[in-house]
Amino acid sequence: MMEEGYEMWAQLEKEAGVTLYRQTGLLVMGPETSGDYPLVKRTLLKNKVPTVILSRDNFHQHIPNVVLSEGHGALVDETGGVLFADRALKAVQGQFQKLGGVIRDNEKVMEIKPGPVVKVTTSGGAYQARNVVITAGPWTNKLLAHTGIQLPLEAAKINVCYWKEKTPGSYSVKQRFPCFVVTGSLEAKEDIYGLPSNEYPDLMKICYHMGSKTDPDYRDLQTDTSDIEILKRYVSRCIPGLVPEPAVVESCMYTLTPDRHFVLDHHPNYSNIVIGAGFSGHGFKFGPVIGKLLCELSLGEEPSFDLSPFKISRF
Repeated sequence: MMEEGYEMWAQLEKEAGVTLYRQTGLLVMGPETSGDYPLVKRTLLKNKVPTVILSRDNFHQHIPNVVLSEGHGALVDETGGVLFADRALKAVQGQFQKLGGVIRDNEKVMEIKPGPVVKVTTSGGAYQARNVVITAGPWTNKLLAHTGIQLPLEAAKINVCYWKEKTPGSYSVKQRFPCFVVTGSLEAKEDIYGLPSNEYPDLMKICYHMGSKTDPDYRDLQTDTSDIEILKRYVSRCIPGLVPEPAVVESCMYTLTPDRHFVLDHHPNYSNIVIGAGFSGHGFKFGPVIGKLLCELSLGEEPSFDLSPFKISRF
């Protein structure tokens, strides 16, 4: 699925005539003999993904200004990089409109009534359709309220942190600094990930891959900063070239399933309603493939991939 997603983004990039992806490599670090790191390593090697395994002796030659924790292994997936989300979304919307699609940015979906013809009420009017695809993120259960099911989805507010470089450019895309993921750190149960400085001048994006439970309509009332404290400790210990206090803090939301896998399935009672939800903070990069699969489901076609791991019945 990831490979096809990459190819589809590349095709969209070509058609849109704008750069959507920058290859930087992905540095993965974690305990060598337990947790996710050995699984990632085996998967990359098994699928012959171009990968460089780093030893403790040569780590700093390849990755300056980062401390590799004791007992941790490190590798670089050479195909990894940064997907520019805003550009990607605009490119997708542009192609959708070229094919006759209509985008109604200012309309809020209020209610969905199931039946042979699905009735959708929005803030701008009412619509009817033979088939409907629901991809409403943390608001999914609110739309499903009148359809007889609720999914085990939890919304979490994520503090998105940017950290100032002590020496400008030292962790930048131009210096070929990679994206990174660290699993099993001393500071955290969940992963910590980072992107090279590019989005804001001389600010590197480093985030905790989890947040605090929130109501999506009132996420700004969630003021828990325990994730930021985790990041401050990690940055102080392992990334000495950054000021260990975030310079900018923004926020986003994850919609989490219990197993952190997606929901891509028909409604269990109404086959003309298709649900895509629970993307758990890692769904965007799969966007083109997920769109293709949801389209196939809505048209009654055989999905391009085995969707058994993403069925509602697993709950």
